[in-house]
Amino acid sequence: MEFDRFITEVRVKSPLPEGSYLKKLPVVRFLERQPLEFKKRVSIFAGENGSGKSTLLEGIAAAFGFNPEGGSLNYSFETRATHSELYGHLLLSKLLRPRDGFFLRAESFYNAASYLESLDEIPCGAPPVLGAYGGVSLHKMSHGESFLRLVQKRFSGNGLYILDEPEAALSPMNTLTLICEIKRLADEGSQFIIATHSPMLMALPDAELFYISGGDIKRASYKDTLHWQITAEFIGNPERTLSRLLK
Repeated sequence: MEFDRFITEVRVKSPLPEGSYLKKLPVVRFLERQPLEFKKRVSIFAGENGSGKSTLLEGIAAAFGFNPEGGSLNYSFETRATHSELYGHLLLSKLLRPRDGFFLRAESFYNAASYLESLDEIPCGAPPVLGAYGGVSLHKMSHGESFLRLVQKRFSGNGLYILDEPEAALSPMNTLTLICEIKRLADEGSQFIIATHSPMLMALPDAELFYISGGDIKRASYKDTLHWQITAEFIGNPERTLSRLLK
């Protein structure tokens, strides 16, 4: 049965201003030419630094209604307005509205966790918000532990989850744990849109991989990416790789 996605397509709906740095990003140049369709429950973007992966995810998240700094659809905080104007130029095609959702970005997760704890300081008679995260402050865990706690305790089925480099704080073992959690939630009707540099995440079964290279976005196998090829070469013979590199 075909997967009923929450976001089926993203396109540029209005021209970006001339001179905008966004027009130099490969992902933006691609979207100015044609829309990008999501066909799977898990869509992964890979590419070099500066290709626009994180900017695109931020734009999609903000256009959908998420806080640009991260969090659920109900988060409303701002520590510093650094997000781009891209979201205002994007048009998202939607089929359904998710029951749950979260925009996770590694660089501002501390701010999102602080905002979460501040909600429990407001007297309102409601159950503690931290209860949905296992009842333990995310600041009392390591960065990686708090990431996994969020995914394991807070995320649920039928959700839209936009993850920007979620592997940043994770060990290889916990990256494998994250892969298991993503697969479980996808099987429960969730949609994931992920930007990553991790070949391990790129290999996630049944995911579609968008590889950004040379100003284009192409569907690819994880073994077609430089991320995989360089990592495989290094692990296969680190001495030879380093000898060539450090000559």
